[in-house]
Amino acid sequence: MKTPRMWVAGAAAASLLLTACSAGASDSGSEAEEKDSMSIAFTAEPVNLDFTSTSGVAIPEALMENVYESLVRLDEEGEIQPALAEDWSLSEDRKTYTFDLRRNVTFSNGADLTSEDVKFSYERVQNDWKNALKSKMDIVESIETPDENTVEIELERPSNTWLFNLTSLVGAVFDTEGTTDLANEAIGTGPFAIEEFTRGQSIDFAARDDYWGERPALKTVEFKYFKDAVSASNALKSGEIDLVSNLQAPELAGEFQSDDYQIVSGTTNGEVVLSMNNAEGIFKDKKAREAVMHAVDRKAVLDTAWAGYGELIGSMVPPTDPYYEDLTGVWEYDPKKAEKLVSEAGIKGEEFTFTVPNLPYAKAISEIVSAQLEEVGLKAKIKTQEFPAVWLDKTFTEHDFDMSVINHAEPRDILTVFSHDYYIGYDDSSIKKIAKKADTGTEEDYISGMKEIARTITDDAASDFLFLFPNLVIAKSDIAGIPANRVSDAFRIADLSWN
Repeated sequence: MKTPRMWVAGAAAASLLLTACSAGASDSGSEAEEKDSMSIAFTAEPVNLDFTSTSGVAIPEALMENVYESLVRLDEEGEIQPALAEDWSLSEDRKTYTFDLRRNVTFSNGADLTSEDVKFSYERVQNDWKNALKSKMDIVESIETPDENTVEIELERPSNTWLFNLTSLVGAVFDTEGTTDLANEAIGTGPFAIEEFTRGQSIDFAARDDYWGERPALKTVEFKYFKDAVSASNALKSGEIDLVSNLQAPELAGEFQSDDYQIVSGTTNGEVVLSMNNAEGIFKDKKAREAVMHAVDRKAVLDTAWAGYGELIGSMVPPTDPYYEDLTGVWEYDPKKAEKLVSEAGIKGEEFTFTVPNLPYAKAISEIVSAQLEEVGLKAKIKTQEFPAVWLDKTFTEHDFDMSVINHAEPRDILTVFSHDYYIGYDDSSIKKIAKKADTGTEEDYISGMKEIARTITDDAASDFLFLFPNLVIAKSDIAGIPANRVSDAFRIADLSWN
């Protein structure tokens, strides 16, 4: 794992007091009140609260580990840790997991957590979810509840990935009576409950007095959503917010190099993907995709669009995953070769649609990529779409696009993104058998098989993996508990506090 970089400017005591007195937009005056509330800026807002039917990272980012919890969770180093299950065991044939649930856990509506809630939640993933990530639960054969504190889950076959998948949103445990209005109401076992949700603007969280685990230091937290990075950074400067969760204009980071702020830079799971429609249109032809791979100068994209923050990876696998392999040299930047491929494919001067979500990184990337493609004879017509509503509907769901760019932030999502029914339309027939063998084999089989899958997808020029998105947090200097690495769906707020 890469060692995250952290710069924390030391502030004098008087400066800390001044900072504390201005912390939090919702603060009402006294220092005591200010020390238990915090306001955090985000860019991509959730269209609703229901990640069971709505794709995208914005909803689990807000809700997982804050409102909803799973049986297990990931720590910052990517290791699986207990959550709602205090312990678990695996049968000798590696097919049956037995989970021992924590006692005295309640949902935010007052209902007790029992094994029936787990069974209900995971069977609901299989039968009722619309989110494409539901496939992570397909391997479950049966779920038994010998008593209210024990869950036995039998898999169709041994799996190296299933327990890890439980740390994601598919592992969220719902109350059996708490799924009637998921778009507007979130009832979970987590340390916070949602006090108010204002679409497109904010989510207000309130700490639960009856939470089973360690009580959060903060009593209230507000997620505020900004359309652009400049507005978010200005809000931090003015004291409207206290922390920018992931700065969407890294060139602005220099403005916060003072004793009043801290800059935390780490890694994420987010592969920034220049996606091409493999199923239809101009990029159904592999030669056209190969032209793009040689035409794009990924180092220039990273330096120009994202101020050099991030990391070139060459595949759909971040370095924090055990099967990472540096594939940045597979498709070298070679505009002459790209121009030749454009001519051979008969697409010189042909216009195609480049649908771009109105997110800062996507808009910045689209400009430089379009210019690079034009140099080799490809003509991109940029079409900006509102995110998440329009992009998720038109590009993601209806597959109405030729090219797009998006940060795929979910952990270990390579087999989901590159499946035939996902929006990219990749023909996954050549990797299905490899994936099954890797999942059921030894740890060594798993690593070697997943490496083969990653290389196959890269060799197929299925998409261009531009860079790994950095975790760049800007915050007031007296905030503690900021995660340097973001290796799960969640932005965990229970760890945050004021010094």
